[in-house]
Amino acid sequence: MRRWKQLTLSFVVGFAALGSGFTGLHETEVSAAANAVSSYEVKFLAKPETVLESSGSLRSEVIQAFGLASVPQAIGVAYYDTDNLELNAEGWDVRFRKKEDKDNYELTYKKRYPIVNGDINAALSLANQEGFDASDDNYEAEIDWGYGKQTLSFSNTKKVSTNTTGPALPSEQDALALLLDKLPGKLNKWSSPNWGQQKLSQSRIHGPLTFHRYEGSWNGQKMSLEVWPIRNADGTGTENLIEISFKTSDVSVASQLRSELMDTLESNDWLLPMDGLKTQLILERY
Repeated sequence: MRRWKQLTLSFVVGFAALGSGFTGLHETEVSAAANAVSSYEVKFLAKPETVLESSGSLRSEVIQAFGLASVPQAIGVAYYDTDNLELNAEGWDVRFRKKEDKDNYELTYKKRYPIVNGDINAALSLANQEGFDASDDNYEAEIDWGYGKQTLSFSNTKKVSTNTTGPALPSEQDALALLLDKLPGKLNKWSSPNWGQQKLSQSRIHGPLTFHRYEGSWNGQKMSLEVWPIRNADGTGTENLIEISFKTSDVSVASQLRSELMDTLESNDWLLPMDGLKTQLILERY
């Protein structure tokens, strides 16, 4: 059966003792867990030509506006999927990452759900039916809130110690072996037994690339600005995708600061008024 579901069941079991006229009734009710509670990540794209110097470094006025550190952190990243992107087609993304200042690899398995017409509860209810509910502490629920759309995601991140320094990733084969070793059950059983293992075993690397993250504080909120040099559409070079974001567990904070952040970006001609999913670009272009 495709994607096991948790359902609220109520049933009555009765029996009659033959020849005695006695009937016993037993009622049992089993309730599904509540919908997951999500945090928020507000994110916008910025225009490379207005926020970056010709050298590729961040303009000083952007650094000052968001209280960003002048020196970014380098992070190596790659995604794994089949040539036909069969994992992504089912809403799953598998990511391998290494931060330059950490002594571990981050292995992340993420399931996405589109939020249609702002109906967050509908997306959370669908996720609940497919096994992602409030009782599961292996996955972090988050709503990505961009320029024009929202996406619900559930992320399972595992860490593997390494003695390497910097953002360099292991070989494609070694990284894939680690991803298979840490494969979570929900992905493995997604469509059928061992579906995830089969698809991931057939996967290849998409990437790798190294992006740079600037961190700072704005309006009392921790901010992050990332510069991603992604292969361009015709494969002749790279183009920068710049994403500025913050995270919060409070929906009112997310809504208020989102409006303020958009205003700040627009007034400085920094805002790129569109949604963009960097993961999709990397999967398609590498």
